[in-house]
Amino acid sequence: MGKLNEVHVRWIGIFLVAVLATLNDGDDHMANEPLWFHYFVSLCFTAVYWNGAWAIIYFFRRKFPEISKTKRRISLTGLSMIIWMSIGGIPLKLIFDVVSWKEVMTLQEHLRYIPFNFVIAAVVSLSYEAFYFFEKWKDQFRLYEQLKNQQIRTQYEVLQNQMSPHFLFNSLNTLTSIIPEDADAAVAFTEKLSEVYRYILQNKDRELVSLKEELDFVESYLFLLRMRYPNNLSFQFNIDKKYLGLTIPPLTLQMLVENAIKHNVVSKAKPLHIDIYIDNGKSVVVKNNLQLKGSLEKSTKTGLENIRKRYSILGNRKIDVITSASNYMVAVPLIDLLEEKDLHLV
Repeated sequence: MGKLNEVHVRWIGIFLVAVLATLNDGDDHMANEPLWFHYFVSLCFTAVYWNGAWAIIYFFRRKFPEISKTKRRISLTGLSMIIWMSIGGIPLKLIFDVVSWKEVMTLQEHLRYIPFNFVIAAVVSLSYEAFYFFEKWKDQFRLYEQLKNQQIRTQYEVLQNQMSPHFLFNSLNTLTSIIPEDADAAVAFTEKLSEVYRYILQNKDRELVSLKEELDFVESYLFLLRMRYPNNLSFQFNIDKKYLGLTIPPLTLQMLVENAIKHNVVSKAKPLHIDIYIDNGKSVVVKNNLQLKGSLEKSTKTGLENIRKRYSILGNRKIDVITSASNYMVAVPLIDLLEEKDLHLV
């Protein structure tokens, strides 16, 4: 419910409920008052009760917005609503001389309106909660669809890049040069090449993979690159085992490694070194020494923008890019599925 629409619905509802309250009013204190005065009093009471209820509902909605905390939110909201409906109208009762101070202090006076107030409070709060739940469900569905579409684009772009003639030419050229010199190395190269494609195909329908799976894949990918640049490329992993169960979007690290190769000189005079490590237990960092090429290959648009979009969809998470005079680092968040129950991703 948009903010403007909610305001309209609330105040239209207040005027309509005031009519029902007027027709239901059997208060002997106001028996001699004209009907318009009855309606005015009912309108004031309804406005106070409804706006107070709205404030309570939105307070707990902001405090416990997650679907996983729905029970806690409803319980606290209901308890607060009962208290509010019992005491919220006391000042108005005194102002309009509906009751005296003496009557306010009696339990009987508060019990008189509980059935009607409880029904109105239940209808209003449940309507808000039902609409809120529906909106959250739509958001989850929309998030899933966005992630699915982005994932499909990612798969296509990565497959397109790796299946391109340039990539195949380089891989086959490397394999051809290895075969006469070292048959065992050629077999190892072929196996790693198949692992790279197998990983992409096996994870085509997944939004998140474990860090261990992604690192195993990156090792296979780096193996191919190191065969192309035997003395010009080195890499180091510094990952504690306790983080291997955390998750990231598939192909994230591969894209960052690919960008490092694409944008930097890799030669004997200027070897490229890539570090992959954990930062503060919350992010995995891909770092390389900075030695930019004078000219770049045509971009396939599978780099940082793609990663940014996917992390934005995954709960509006952000990646950090840090550039110094000698190094380039990208930190991407690690996702703990045990703490992210509302994502519903596998």
